[in-house]
Amino acid sequence: MTKRVFFNALIMIRRMGGVKAVFVAGTDTGAGKTVVTGLLSRYLIKKGYRAVTQKWVQTGSAKFSHDIDTHLRLMKRRRKDFNGYLSFMSPYIFDLASSPHLAARLEKGKIDINKIRKYMASLSKNFDIVIIEGTGGLLVPLNKKILLIDVIRRFRLPALLVVENKLGAINHALLSIEALIRRGIKIIGLIFNNTSEAKDRESLILKDNPLIVKALTDVRILGALPFTRNIDFLYRRFTPIGDKIMARL
Repeated sequence: MTKRVFFNALIMIRRMGGVKAVFVAGTDTGAGKTVVTGLLSRYLIKKGYRAVTQKWVQTGSAKFSHDIDTHLRLMKRRRKDFNGYLSFMSPYIFDLASSPHLAARLEKGKIDINKIRKYMASLSKNFDIVIIEGTGGLLVPLNKKILLIDVIRRFRLPALLVVENKLGAINHALLSIEALIRRGIKIIGLIFNNTSEAKDRESLILKDNPLIVKALTDVRILGALPFTRNIDFLYRRFTPIGDKIMARL
């Protein structure tokens, strides 16, 4: 693929007011959104493009988003590489590790969707693509009126769904797919993420999960990520998934 063709593929990403972005959603907290966000950004950077990550609402952090720090570690980048943009990468940070609506209320804060839109647009002007990590699952409330999935729809962002591969993953995946389809949100595909070592007969369940989800839906299964603490090995396993993501945009 030539550089021009690749860049044109990026331009074809669904836009919100000129914003070039992909939303990394998860079936639940701890599904692996942070890892996939960092790996996808590293993939794009290695292709020669300026990618930046964003976490609209970070809970469980005091001053700086720990998820953004994880993105940077996976990308082989440091905070100083994004000087001038760090505040835009994580518009809202709350100390309590809870749902955004509760963390904001207890800290007397208010999550402003227009601020999120403005910060995302600002990053888009300075980078080729913005990879946005969600908070928790799709139906997490940002306040008493707006769910996270409502903002994804409002901004017309395509979604990449990360499924924690475990017992119960089938139900979680199907419910998330149904919620996205009902709102007309484009689903790029699913990534099944193994967050622990399979024990005994559990491996049978983990192998079957993506197969049955594929059989029951028209959504593409992009691949599965193994449980490992080796970042470089994990990236090598992600690379073919990254190729499939770009082909779907």
